[in-house]
Amino acid sequence: MELTLPIQLALIVVVAFLCQWGAWRLKLPAILPLLLSGLLLGGGLGLIDPKAMFGDLLLPSVSLAVSIILFEGALTLKFDEIRGLERTVRRLVTWGALVTWAVVTAATWHFLKLPLDMALLFGALVVVTGPTVIVPLLRSVRPVSSVSRLLRWEGIVIDPLGAILVVLAYELVAATGQGALLHGLWLFAQSMVLGVVIGSLVAFMLAFLLKRHLVPEYLRSFLVLSVVVGEFVLANWLGEESGLVAVTATGIVLANLKGVRTDDILHFKENLSVMLISVLFIILAARLDMAQLAQLGSATLVVLLVVQLVARPLSVWVSTLGSKLNWREKALLAWIAPRGIVAAAVSALFAERLESNGVEGAELLVPLTFSVIIGTVALQSLTARPLARLLKVAEPAPRGFLIIGANPVARAIGKALNQNGFPAMVTDSSWENIRAARMAGLATYYGNAVSSHADQYLDLVGYGKLLAMSPRREMNAVATMRYRLEFGERNVYSLPWSGDKEEKHEIASQHRGGTLFDEDLTYARLASLISQGAEVRKTRLTDEFDYAAYLQVEDRQVWPLFAVDSRDRIHVFSADSRPEPKSGWSLFGLIREDDAKETAKEKNNGDNGNGSALPG
Repeated sequence: MELTLPIQLALIVVVAFLCQWGAWRLKLPAILPLLLSGLLLGGGLGLIDPKAMFGDLLLPSVSLAVSIILFEGALTLKFDEIRGLERTVRRLVTWGALVTWAVVTAATWHFLKLPLDMALLFGALVVVTGPTVIVPLLRSVRPVSSVSRLLRWEGIVIDPLGAILVVLAYELVAATGQGALLHGLWLFAQSMVLGVVIGSLVAFMLAFLLKRHLVPEYLRSFLVLSVVVGEFVLANWLGEESGLVAVTATGIVLANLKGVRTDDILHFKENLSVMLISVLFIILAARLDMAQLAQLGSATLVVLLVVQLVARPLSVWVSTLGSKLNWREKALLAWIAPRGIVAAAVSALFAERLESNGVEGAELLVPLTFSVIIGTVALQSLTARPLARLLKVAEPAPRGFLIIGANPVARAIGKALNQNGFPAMVTDSSWENIRAARMAGLATYYGNAVSSHADQYLDLVGYGKLLAMSPRREMNAVATMRYRLEFGERNVYSLPWSGDKEEKHEIASQHRGGTLFDEDLTYARLASLISQGAEVRKTRLTDEFDYAAYLQVEDRQVWPLFAVDSRDRIHVFSADSRPEPKSGWSLFGLIREDDAKETAKEKNNGDNGNGSALPG
């Protein structure tokens, strides 16, 4: 069935979204359904033909897209994150990469009977891991911070280094004579130095423009994108494959320069990267010849096992000698190393060059690389999370609440959550409020939750929701804007405000998060109720005592705050979303007894004939 070009493009975009959404629902990295979809749409059903669609623009477009993805990943790398782990990162991307290269080369040469030069090229290709597969895998595995940071840094930094290793190996394949190795090493050094110099200069130039606000707010992301694309092309023109080094260096330098705000740029690049990654994997997988993939045979499986069970553990062992990592962390680090978009893209590029030169075995390069990508991603997607739990190096599920404010309202709600298995941490710049919160047994952060100090030292492991409960509405708005990216838009809430309702005085709804509890439960109203004796209580619903009955108990007022379902998941009541509690659920509600009932309760809990109060 032959589809028109617009239909093929639309099909790729729609399928890419469905794969990402399905992977999110199943808690798996999206690369696996993306690759399988590409294989099915291309070589399987023949619905899309990337070569016919893009022609000579295909591989240059792939290279540009990879540069944007790498820049976005590098923009998340802060040196503060790996304090104490710097040596391990350096070893992983140097000695570790060389160990992997050597082991995979030997296995490929021995088991697949490829010429040694082609085995060297394939070994260089599968050295890289990459943020396109590491980051989604980390989201589902949630390992401890030391493992997570090491894997993220390794995946981003090793991508450009791996691409240059491929250039070195390519020179050994394509060049002849005694000077081939020296020429390849010279190209390697030249690409590294050139890329770092260009990338650093571009980063300082961007910092100058951004810090002095020489570009309007709405053009900041466009400026950075255009500069990244321009420097990638320029660096590649000056030195082969130095473009990836340049964009990675720009991202790292820009992320670590003081006074440069990159949050909005990073948000734009993250959205763009998700789309590019999704489309690229489908297009590259669709180029595969299914017959070649089927002809690889069982020897390919042996090579995959060597990559997973020999090369990676040996690489990690060499790289972590003398580090502070324990054996459990090393074991998980040795298991996780999926291959991603850079391996796929670079293999396609160099295979085409070698095939045009008539090099023996070049036609196997792409299917071999994709077999390793599919194998490592499939195996590690299914096993990494159970292994992390078995080794006890997985972070707890994010059940906790970060609460902005440690005032009496925040303390009452935080204490009720904390006592019922939902960790609550309150933040405040008032020492009196923080001291009272500590006396109540709450975790605290003394300081501004949106400060640079909080970015570095506020430990959010186990926390997944934000409740902005400060009496200062501007503080609440800034906090919801800051933590929207951290927790997700559906998990940030702030109290309503009872001030002037004129639109020009109101904070825009997109900056406030969800409206917490109800429109009339402002901070002033909650503080007044608590001062009058209202308490946060937990109540379990049954078939006889359902939600309607809970709301209609005589002689008391109740305001539902949270609902805990039968699977122990907590739902927040808000003006925008009201849970529908069922039998077996538990409710947290702010309850105030009427005066007559309070008097009766006090009499029942009065003295026992000797003036001593009985517990209620």
